[in-house]
Amino acid sequence: MGLIEIQRKEQFTDLTSVKDKLIALYFHTPWASPCIQMNKVISTLADSPQNQSTEFLSINADNFPEISDLFDISAVPYFVLVKNGTILKELSGADPKEFASALDQFGESSAADSNGNGALAAAEAETAKSPVDSGSQNTTSIPEAETPEQLENRLSKLTTAAPIMLFMKGTPSAPQCGFSRQMVAILREHHIRFGFFDILKDDTVRQGLKKFSDWPTYPQLYIGGNFQGGLDIIKENLSDNENFFESALQETTNVN
Repeated sequence: MGLIEIQRKEQFTDLTSVKDKLIALYFHTPWASPCIQMNKVISTLADSPQNQSTEFLSINADNFPEISDLFDISAVPYFVLVKNGTILKELSGADPKEFASALDQFGESSAADSNGNGALAAAEAETAKSPVDSGSQNTTSIPEAETPEQLENRLSKLTTAAPIMLFMKGTPSAPQCGFSRQMVAILREHHIRFGFFDILKDDTVRQGLKKFSDWPTYPQLYIGGNFQGGLDIIKENLSDNENFFESALQETTNVN
């Protein structure tokens, strides 16, 4: 059936009201680098015969904030599997294997033979064509050893992968420390859309970013590629200026 790009809210309502059908929702934005990779992956999976019983819907989170709010979307790419009005699985980040695994778990393809791996293989091929150097959880294309210059270049790209980037322990849907959980809560409270990077997935980034930002702890927040601080500093900035996020983003836009 292929990937369906949502054009109207009514279209989304109609398509998600179908009974007894697994529906895969893919939330994305044009500015988030990880979505560039996942656009190809999701299209490949949607076109696969193994997933013909699943409806794939693509939603631009910026164009349809009311739909995004229904699922509390604050970071992209974000996937939601729904059936009969029930959320079966939510996934945050650019991890094709994890998404394909969820499709196998809840879709009819889970009963298929080993040929069912073909869709995942095709998706991984798309991943290899366009490796992500941004705030996703996909780190398969990272070299085994990097020179200091290469690492600094990678960190520079990571910190600018989205206008607002959060480097945290875990993911927004499953934070692995209280400080990261609080930072995510603050961003969501202020309706801020952000990219993220799970530093527990990559120790090179975890250690390198401490020197890059001259800041020893996590989470770390970047706006327009500029380090803004950890949890306490962000709290202080918000107490001084409740529009801190908007102001900081505007400043970086003016500079660029």
